Amino acid sequence: MKSKLLALTVSSLLLVTGGAIASSAKISDFHYLDDPSATYGDRNKPDTLPEIGTTAGSALSVAQEINMGDFYVRQLNAASVIIDDPILVDYINALGHTLVSKAKSVKTPFHFYLVNNNELNAYAFFGGNVVLHSGLFAATDDESQLASVMAHEISHVTQRHLARALEDQQQNSSLTWAGAFGAILLATASPQAGMAALTSTIAGSQQGKISFTQANEQEADRIGIQLLGQAGFDVRAMPLFLQKLADKSAYSIKPPEMLLTHPLPESRLADMRNRANQMPVISSASSLDFMLAKVRVLTMYSDDQAAAAEYLHKLTSGTRAEALAADYGYAIQQYRDKKYNEANVSIQKLLDRSPANAWFLDIATDNDIAQNKAQQAVERLEKAQAASSDKPVLLLNMANAQIEAGQYTKATLLLEKYTYSHPSELNGWDMLRKVYALQGNRSKELAAWAETKALRGDLSQAIELLTQASASLQKGCMEQEEYLARIEQFKSLQESFKKYKN
Repeated sequence: MKSKLLALTVSSLLLVTGGAIASSAKISDFHYLDDPSATYGDRNKPDTLPEIGTTAGSALSVAQEINMGDFYVRQLNAASVIIDDPILVDYINALGHTLVSKAKSVKTPFHFYLVNNNELNAYAFFGGNVVLHSGLFAATDDESQLASVMAHEISHVTQRHLARALEDQQQNSSLTWAGAFGAILLATASPQAGMAALTSTIAGSQQGKISFTQANEQEADRIGIQLLGQAGFDVRAMPLFLQKLADKSAYSIKPPEMLLTHPLPESRLADMRNRANQMPVISSASSLDFMLAKVRVLTMYSDDQAAAAEYLHKLTSGTRAEALAADYGYAIQQYRDKKYNEANVSIQKLLDRSPANAWFLDIATDNDIAQNKAQQAVERLEKAQAASSDKPVLLLNMANAQIEAGQYTKATLLLEKYTYSHPSELNGWDMLRKVYALQGNRSKELAAWAETKALRGDLSQAIELLTQASASLQKGCMEQEEYLARIEQFKSLQESFKKYKN
């Protein structure tokens, strides 16, 4: 299943969070893990760089951060262009939470998002939200390099650098945060306009802000590289990736966007090299999932198909896992080019090698449905026990295949269960709305539509849709009471979001 995409550029404000929209986990689902803090550098003396981020809190509570993050994620959703491809979302969240499980001072749930932007960048914002640009898949040579970027951003979150910056501006500057965040949202539609609007909100001592930013970057590097090693990745990947950024900057008129939002003085790169050289070496091979994710991004979401062809050719002559990833890429290209019969042959070879692989079942199902063979897709997924899987991509593929095959009751039951478990996931609500409409269940169709509107930030429209749904029902029935209660929840959320709108 493929989604629409978002190109997002941010500027000076997000410098403080590494500049740089998933998981449906709630705060109550998290166990906050404390890991012994390894000390690197000179092994005979403690690391002297202070942890400046964790003391922030007087300006912004953790609950306020989460609420603010929720508001801005909904605004990003409003564009309906975030990559919410279930299998890619599952991969980056699994990778991200592997790192989070080893982090200290985790105070928020973490959500990892992928947007379609070939510029190299990643950034974190309020509430444990971490955004990766899809260009990172093309730029990273292996999984450890991708994990190093994520570890850096996770460290910005755990150290509460954005809350720290808010506290700093309240004391020392006239930065208008409402205007700054408005500029971030403007940047989703027009990067140039967004950067200009943001720049106009910044006043006061620029040197002070640069120093504050560099301190944040140092701390995120130091904690991030420890986190990388503790999670079992190759720590040498962090200085290697930083060097790639430096090289791109040296031979280009325009530096990588990541360097605009992540200052990279020579001292930062030298420090990372020194730390990596003194840490235990872990040779961590990239997982098959990383290679499949990279292939999927390059073949389905990138405009640079020459780069995709080059990468697939390289994989073809590699290890057995790399050759398998290349075959997956060729199957995607055949499906994308509507060469369905050729894709059938390629997909069957993949499934012969790994019949339960979710990546292969996903492309097989899409290819079946494209050929009007929905029942074949249902049978394929039933054989793989997709309906009882814990993988969102298989559950959604099964529901989609059932809808296409006219099995509306089965699809409804599956999607009602799915949306209960994944209430913040748009694909489930969109599909549930579709099947309710096909069944002629107008009140439930309106209610599912309301959920998608709310997730996209339009709470007024969500309330109106639920009001219509409620009015169509017998007064006092249980379903009506549920809608009325949901309306009150949306009104409460709407009230809490008012302070962020300007």
